[in-house]
Amino acid sequence: MKATTANQSTNVWEGGNTRPLGASYGKMMMWFFILSDALTFAGFLAAYGLTRFKFIDVWPIADEVFTHFPGIHGTYPMYYVALMTFILIFSSVTMVLAVDAGHQMKRKKVILYMFLTIIGGIVFVGSQAWEWKNFINGEYGAVQLQDGKIVQFVNQEGKQIALADFATKDNKAIQHTRWNGLWNEEGPTISEYTTEGILEAFKHHPEIGIRIEKINPETKQKIVILDKTEAVKFLEKSKRVVEGANLEVNEYGSSQFADFFFFITGFHGFHVTTGILLNIIIFANVLLGTYEKRGHYEMVEKVGLYWHFVDLVWVFVFTFFYLV
Repeated sequence: MKATTANQSTNVWEGGNTRPLGASYGKMMMWFFILSDALTFAGFLAAYGLTRFKFIDVWPIADEVFTHFPGIHGTYPMYYVALMTFILIFSSVTMVLAVDAGHQMKRKKVILYMFLTIIGGIVFVGSQAWEWKNFINGEYGAVQLQDGKIVQFVNQEGKQIALADFATKDNKAIQHTRWNGLWNEEGPTISEYTTEGILEAFKHHPEIGIRIEKINPETKQKIVILDKTEAVKFLEKSKRVVEGANLEVNEYGSSQFADFFFFITGFHGFHVTTGILLNIIIFANVLLGTYEKRGHYEMVEKVGLYWHFVDLVWVFVFTFFYLV
């Protein structure tokens, strides 16, 4: 009996002649990776959503946090986030055009569109770094009470004001670092303001009130207290001055918001940075004519799948953090 063997010359899959769903091995593995990564992001966002609605009455208001448009701070909330989102989505469009040009074996167009995709990715990551910088540094400053709650300061119209608008810098404490006395030992960041100094300054400015974390369910805004006696009672329980946000405390409100923000947007930023590096490698191969010699641009298509994935994930991150 004559044995027959499958023709392996055109088969990249071991053990058969057909390609699952008509996809090559490399594209199928990329889809497997995207599926597993999508489940990871889904878990993170689900955890954020649960925490967000568990503490819905004290959660920071996005319009008050993300107001840092270059050159015009605090004027147009969410505009800069919308701009960077548009840039990332536009880079997804240029990636589609690069893949289409690859199918048509148009090398010059692949070069153009991949270059635009890389630029879009770099601008987005730079914008995300700008958001992080401003979120970490803060804008107004606040005080944290003994129970961990954040109290901000406002004028008679309820608009938030900075500590520098009414308090004086009177903290003479020296922050120890490896450069000024204690080798390899650093203490926590020390504010130039003190809780005692802020309380005294607050008492001498009758036009200033406070705003607590709790949100009024009717107005969807944080509750403002202009009554001086009641406000002083809050401030007498001050534990420390807070400027900016980190993994421990957040001048805008709940520290959990900052924890999730740094972790999820940082994780996504890592994915975008990885995508930029992959695009640069593929772009270099396009310039060298590697795929022209192979007779196909499948590598452009595979990295394009990854790029579309990180763009789609950002839509969900944007919705959860900035819109909900």
